Amino acid sequence: MVDGVEKTSTDSPPVSKPTITRKKNSTRVEKVIKKASPLKKVTTTKGQKKPIASSSKTAKFPRHTIEKVLRIPRAIQEQNAGKTCSEREAAQFVGVGFGGPFRVEVSSALKYGLLERKGTGQIAITDLARRIIRPQQTEDEVIGLREAAINAPDIGEVYQHYRGENLPDAQFFRNALIDKFNLPEDKASEFENIFLETMREAKLLDEHNGKRRILDISNEPSKDASDDRLKKLGRQVSIKSTDTCFVMMPFANPIGSYYSTIYEPAIQKAGLTPIRADADIFGTGKIIDQIWQGINNSKILVAELTHRNPNVFYELGLAHALNKPVVLICSNESDVPFDLQHIRVIYYDVTDPFWGNKLIEKIAENILSAIRTPEEAVFKAALQA
Repeated sequence: MVDGVEKTSTDSPPVSKPTITRKKNSTRVEKVIKKASPLKKVTTTKGQKKPIASSSKTAKFPRHTIEKVLRIPRAIQEQNAGKTCSEREAAQFVGVGFGGPFRVEVSSALKYGLLERKGTGQIAITDLARRIIRPQQTEDEVIGLREAAINAPDIGEVYQHYRGENLPDAQFFRNALIDKFNLPEDKASEFENIFLETMREAKLLDEHNGKRRILDISNEPSKDASDDRLKKLGRQVSIKSTDTCFVMMPFANPIGSYYSTIYEPAIQKAGLTPIRADADIFGTGKIIDQIWQGINNSKILVAELTHRNPNVFYELGLAHALNKPVVLICSNESDVPFDLQHIRVIYYDVTDPFWGNKLIEKIAENILSAIRTPEEAVFKAALQA
């Protein structure tokens, strides 16, 4: 309640309660996702970013898209019965000269996991490549393409970071590639093109209304993989036992019930204490003063934007006025105000049977990421990025 106004959600179609499903096994793609390493820490001094990109650095990412380099294992399969061969022989099978450009193409295929080394100068097709070029079931090809994309250095890390979110606008995305992912500045544009095309080929990119959303195709996250990612992110930030995370959300169900089923476990998983503007902080005195204090004292905040609740937006305005980092969450893009769409937003889909588990993991990761790199979650800083 703010100045006597009870928090309620606006009239909207009912949203289902999360189903927290436990699975014993993960798909092949899920097992690969855990290979993506966390982002490298970027230190700052008095608000100035430390330059980390250098044109002399060697790029780790594949220099070609998956479809481009698939011609090598295809040619080996068709003209050499899929047997091990030399790189020079592979060039002949493809019908190109054996020179620097082809060797770079081989390197890209190796990074995608489509080829493997079998001794000096010898290469062989991997099982992953065979599943893609000679699928036995309808879904084999797309599953294989996704596994190859997530296998690739840099591409996998960027996918992991932005899964379930819209990519930033072009300039902000390029800045993130340089500042967050430590890509050489002179290679950022090339990487962006390869990344986007690879996401399209693997059907991991949803493009609509000028926005580009990276799809989260995992089922229930692997507990070991998730815990490992969170531990690595946690080592890069400083969190005290008294640090809190203020949750701005409607009280009315069904969204109100997400506090105990989604937000509390996610925030606790990140190592903070969750609070929201109800019995957790209300005591004697003016409610608005206590809300202000709760927001001001929190290390980071979470805002549930679904249904455009006016009290949530009021509290969000207070947080932005205080330059507090806020993790934004919404079930649909239309409920995110235009002025906030340049900040990272986690999107969830309640029709996905695993949405509850996936959202818990994603919120925990984004909380730690925003603490480590506040400019990605602070309204004023994001405007100036």
